[in-house]
Amino acid sequence: MKVYLIGVGLGNPDTLTAQALRAIEESAVLIGAPRLLEPWAGRRTLPLVRPAEIAAALAAERGPAAVLFSGDTGFYSGAKGLRPLLEGCEVETIPGISSLSYFCARLNTVWQDVYVVSAHGRSHNAVGEIQRRRRTFVLTGGETRAGDLCAQLCRRGLGGVKVWVGERLSYPEERIVSGTAEELAGTEFDGLAVMLAENPAPVERPWNAPGLPDGAFRRGKAPMTKEEVRTLVLAKLRPEADSVIWDVGAGTGSVSVECALAAPAGVVYAVERDPDALALLEANAAALGCPNVIPVPGEAPEALAQLPAPDRVFVGGSGGALEAVLRTAVEKNPNVRVVITAVTLETLSAGAESLERLDFVDVELLQAAVTRTRKVGRYHMMEAQNPVWLLSGTGGEG
Repeated sequence: MKVYLIGVGLGNPDTLTAQALRAIEESAVLIGAPRLLEPWAGRRTLPLVRPAEIAAALAAERGPAAVLFSGDTGFYSGAKGLRPLLEGCEVETIPGISSLSYFCARLNTVWQDVYVVSAHGRSHNAVGEIQRRRRTFVLTGGETRAGDLCAQLCRRGLGGVKVWVGERLSYPEERIVSGTAEELAGTEFDGLAVMLAENPAPVERPWNAPGLPDGAFRRGKAPMTKEEVRTLVLAKLRPEADSVIWDVGAGTGSVSVECALAAPAGVVYAVERDPDALALLEANAAALGCPNVIPVPGEAPEALAQLPAPDRVFVGGSGGALEAVLRTAVEKNPNVRVVITAVTLETLSAGAESLERLDFVDVELLQAAVTRTRKVGRYHMMEAQNPVWLLSGTGGEG
């Protein structure tokens, strides 16, 4: 059966391409979100949005069918999730006008140099990307509103960034507002507004991860995972560019910062119960250009309850609640990747037993024993550091 996956533009039929219109006219049934079906009230329609439900409905059809998606089928579109479910169908994908291309056209500007961040139902680091890039386009949504994002920019010292916000694009009530982040902070905008930010002075991060020297961090009295061990932690943690990471028992934030640098489009939730350490953590994250480190005051596992599901978890300290921390993580994401450091036999034993009880797989245990040189007069002495054990594993459904 012939199935058209059609990008219908911004919703106003005026933004529909001639190719898309022909495919819609040829189709016996139109499927999509109710808003997208409104212009086709005289046609047979099925208001469905979930890929599995759409695929099931198509399986019962015989004639050509069209599935309508807002914007462009290749730009953060539901077409990506539906396409693998249509094996056996003759699928033709028809592109549409995206919110990015439409909005930039309305602003009389190009978009080939624009970095895109989507906040639709996902964790993100829009502030960090705006800080690092000259031009950033943000698809707001969910808990991320354009006015709130402007307020976050102000808190990071980016109140002077130029911002354009577009609402109800292509419709008669379309509204485009411009100003600095400071001027628009807290303004109420539509939940699905788009935002273009121009930062005239993007900040280059002075370091890459892993491998930051210990001297890059402010220390105080808070514990800090040493440089060589951090390198091993990141190697075993394997963060991706957009990972959501928990650092439990974050101390000075040295691992949080390295994870944030390794996952520039992700978010690191740094959980720490000591107020002095939390202040150091915030200072280190700010000094090293990591606005995607989010300090979380409190004790684990209670402080983890409201955090989004993690892709990666590092446990450097758990206050005796190690198994509860791991259980919380795996309940939120059965595929979570975990790394634990231990400096005592008791923590080592508790970690190994907890990983086994919670059915983690690919469990590894290694000991790192680092020896550094220390200059004494004309001589160099070998100075052994305390050994550290690293336990790592992946949730049993990984």
